[in-house]
Amino acid sequence: MLSVALALTSAVAYAAAAIVQERVAASAGGPRYAPLRSPAWWVSVALNGVGATLHVAALAYGPLSLVQPLGALTIVFALPMAALFVGRRAGRRAWRGALMATAGLAGLLGLTSGAEAGSLSDGERWLLAGAAFGAVAVLFTAARLVGRSVLRGVVLAAAAGASFGIASVLTKAVAEEWTPRAPLAEWTGLLVLSVFAVTGLLLSQASYRGAGLAAPLATVTVVNPVVAAAVGLTLFGEGFRYGTAGTVAALLCGTVAAAGLVQLTLDRTAVAPESPSSAPEAPSASDGDAPRPEVRQGVDVGAVPGSRPDLEVEVRSRAVAGRP
Repeated sequence: MLSVALALTSAVAYAAAAIVQERVAASAGGPRYAPLRSPAWWVSVALNGVGATLHVAALAYGPLSLVQPLGALTIVFALPMAALFVGRRAGRRAWRGALMATAGLAGLLGLTSGAEAGSLSDGERWLLAGAAFGAVAVLFTAARLVGRSVLRGVVLAAAAGASFGIASVLTKAVAEEWTPRAPLAEWTGLLVLSVFAVTGLLLSQASYRGAGLAAPLATVTVVNPVVAAAVGLTLFGEGFRYGTAGTVAALLCGTVAAAGLVQLTLDRTAVAPESPSSAPEAPSASDGDAPRPEVRQGVDVGAVPGSRPDLEVEVRSRAVAGRP
């Protein structure tokens, strides 16, 4: 029961951190990856730290097969918390996608066996770290080439999830080799996993810029344990329960989780379509918050010099009909 309580509290902390990160990304016009001058961003960093600490504590009191599926509830907690605290309600498609992603991930983690056949050698650690850095770099480059902010956010979230997953694997490897007699013997491993953890934090912050909350958070929540489980299957000798039937069930669960991510992406794309090549539409009568020019004020709308991925509007006041 203590393990379950810690795991659920960890999921709530992670959900709160994601909500704060998304609000910072939506309101801040500063750095995309590290808004260091924003106090709210530091609050999200602290909440992420609390979530990670509680997750590790939950693993100390309960089995991996119980704690990891409960961590998948982060996205389920985040949607009602966002509606309650910041007034951002999720539609039916978003809820359906969140539940599908959570159920698929919980089933996949529940089928993964916790039995371990060995640990990582130094060569395997460096090979894993190099391959992971390469994969994250590829995803980061792909995100830079994507035009739509929603898809760009999902790709960045996938890179963040991969970074967090590898950090978890390296944390496990370092913890197995650490001894009180030589506390600094694993300093290189600690340094590498810290780099992955910080990289994941910065990429996850950037993923919320223009992509909303649900799709990036669900992507990080799914990719993180999937990457860790894939490394466990290939390098730690772990496997799926129930033999061939368990493997087939795990593939079905993975398909359900992927379909949930697609639903979340489509939901955000439908809510906030982007058409940079088309001309801006005039505000309708129902747009109560849309700014309108006053009688003695003219508004020029045109392209801002320079190539930027976001839409920018510059408003200049000038005389209309020869009046000052």
